[in-house]
Amino acid sequence: MQKRLLLIGGGHSHVEVIRRFGLNPEPDVAITLVSPDRHTAYSGMLPGYIAGHYRFEDCHIDLETLCRSAGVMRVKGMVSGIDLQRRIARCADGTEHAFDVVAVDSGSTPAIAGIPGATQHGIPVKPVPAFLDYWATLRPAARKAITDLRIAIVGAGAGGIELALAMHNRIRTDNGRAQFTVVSDGPVLLAAHPAGVQRRFSAVLRERGITLRLNAPVQTATADGLVLGSGEVLRADHVIWVTGAAAPAWPRESRLQTDAAGFIVVNAHLQSPSHECVFATGDIAVMPATPRPKSGVYAVRQGPPLTENLRRALRGEPLREYRPQRRALALIITGDCYAVASYGPLAFDGAWVWQWKDYIDTAFMQRYRGTPRELS
Repeated sequence: MQKRLLLIGGGHSHVEVIRRFGLNPEPDVAITLVSPDRHTAYSGMLPGYIAGHYRFEDCHIDLETLCRSAGVMRVKGMVSGIDLQRRIARCADGTEHAFDVVAVDSGSTPAIAGIPGATQHGIPVKPVPAFLDYWATLRPAARKAITDLRIAIVGAGAGGIELALAMHNRIRTDNGRAQFTVVSDGPVLLAAHPAGVQRRFSAVLRERGITLRLNAPVQTATADGLVLGSGEVLRADHVIWVTGAAAPAWPRESRLQTDAAGFIVVNAHLQSPSHECVFATGDIAVMPATPRPKSGVYAVRQGPPLTENLRRALRGEPLREYRPQRRALALIITGDCYAVASYGPLAFDGAWVWQWKDYIDTAFMQRYRGTPRELS
């Protein structure tokens, strides 16, 4: 009897699952991918795209082409819940998709639900397609502006800092007018990185004229800008949210085991402890035994072990354990063709770091173009 594997989301792990099943198809297994968008962005290259160093096709994987080449059916849709007893995933448009085994790699969004006015005033950096549409209107607005547009970016992690520098670089190249402010509730920027990285980026922000506001939690968002915890109003024409990750509501509502924040709990097999037919990777998943930051680096590394365990689950074979690496190399760009490397306590920078990053990222993207045999 044919088994049904359902992939929810076209994230970094799932594109590798599709590639590997295309290279080595599993007998009597039908695979369906449900994703709201045809193109999925590779997060490692997005800042470079926004800064103007890449084209759209350089940093986006065409899921339709990838699925077709691998014999996978792609369905446009947004999953809104799973009936775990009937083993059916429901989409927001009312369609349903049956499965024997399901894997979830649908990412996360910035955590802004607790900030009044945040959804009405500002744009989250995820989902990426909506943000890129917004960016496509912001660039010409900056070119036409008579006075500087005031752009506030909320979040001083790697995502927020890279985005501020990338946007600054592109608007400057466009001869546009904008003034950037990065806002954070924490005492330092890039809190997950060593002091050497923090010092380098503090200097870069000063050199570019980008204001950094630390210890400044956002209380409310309004049409005028941001009301900070101190009561100060930070005037802003555009607000971009790059805060910590938030989970969608449907995993908890579907009665999957989740953590306090609503992310799907998985064990060392990348499998739900509460439901053996469910696997999860990427930002939407959490491994309590070996917690790691929500980063595309870890999602990419989860692709091969996820593929192996999905095969084994479909065959009814014992699963294999996966242990994530303790540290991950971060290569953070400064907007121009220059980057800073962060690894444990180490920090180093240079144009050569950008070239190294570009080589790694370009090689990664090349794996997901062409026919199944070419994808190897």
